[in-house]
Amino acid sequence: MSGDDDYVFDEETGEWMPAADLAARRAAADTVVVRDSEGNTLADGDQVIVIKDLPVKGTGQVIKRGTVIKSIRLTGDPQEIDCRHETIKGLVLRAEFVRKRTG
Repeated sequence: MSGDDDYVFDEETGEWMPAADLAARRAAADTVVVRDSEGNTLADGDQVIVIKDLPVKGTGQVIKRGTVIKSIRLTGDPQEIDCRHETIKGLVLRAEFVRKRTG
């Protein structure tokens, strides 16, 4: 064991390891990966394009295929993204109905 590192026992692996390594491992396990319809990884702030016409519950509006949604926010659910749209407040879309906009 080296001088300044605090070592902790990881019950999952049965090993002693530096506390910083264990904290990083746990943070990585808690990270949710959100993927679009084509398998691209989405992140906060990405722009996406809607791939099919989507009726919006409770509004009578339809988001048309090809609509660009700017600056998405991940919700912690691997299937949902929080979106901002000019005409609809509190819009949450399923990741399977969008694709990441490149360029």
